[in-house]
Amino acid sequence: MRLPYVSVAIFSLLSFCPGRAAPAPITGTAVQARQNPNPVNLLLALITQLFPLNVLVQDLGSLVEDAETVFADLAGFDTSQDDLTAGRCGDVVIVFARGTSEPGNVGSLVGPPFFNEMRERLSTQGKSLAVQGVDDYVADVEGFLQGGDTKGSQRMADLITQAQTQCPSSKVIMSGYSQGGQLVHNAAKLLPQSTMSDLSSIVIFGDPFNGFPIQGADANKVLTICHVADNICDHGDWIHMPHLTYLIDAGTATDFALERM
Repeated sequence: MRLPYVSVAIFSLLSFCPGRAAPAPITGTAVQARQNPNPVNLLLALITQLFPLNVLVQDLGSLVEDAETVFADLAGFDTSQDDLTAGRCGDVVIVFARGTSEPGNVGSLVGPPFFNEMRERLSTQGKSLAVQGVDDYVADVEGFLQGGDTKGSQRMADLITQAQTQCPSSKVIMSGYSQGGQLVHNAAKLLPQSTMSDLSSIVIFGDPFNGFPIQGADANKVLTICHVADNICDHGDWIHMPHLTYLIDAGTATDFALERM
């Protein structure tokens, strides 16, 4: 996974992260960002400095959104992707639902690293990627506690249908992180068997419904990635570090999706 050029000046934004003490200076970051072809450790270091850890979902407030906005700026990630609604198709289309309190319509912790890895791998095959985040979905705490935002679940189902209709030759991937995983489960229940069967693959990161099958899906096309000690995957309400680090699985998710095309 490549990290766009990040200047040392941008890292001064860390001192403005709400609720966190100003971190010690990170030296050599510009050099690392330019020279390290797989700067996952750099991103993980940012997560530990920016994000509230060991807190209940109910207590998140705006902390995650604020931290993710800074994180996205530092990493050079776009938090919104609207290819499908703009009329664009790719050889592969990912419809992605972000996690609770994430900014934009794809967030920054999981979606963008996954898309970047997929885009880079597809480009070596001369193929293109289109990404559509689930919009019209507030991704708030209440939605998570009720088992996934109802409006967002319907919107995801509609976008999957749109992707298959608008881009009939594309391989369509259904994906989500955290509450976005709840939306995947819920949207599947709203879609006909034929639509689910036509999906290329389904990938969920940090699934609150871990262990439950996805209705209408071929189990061989489903990948659920859950870290050890991720309380959300254990059907809990605590946000610990393992729930915030699924960017390390972008390669695994991409491998799985490509193998099923």
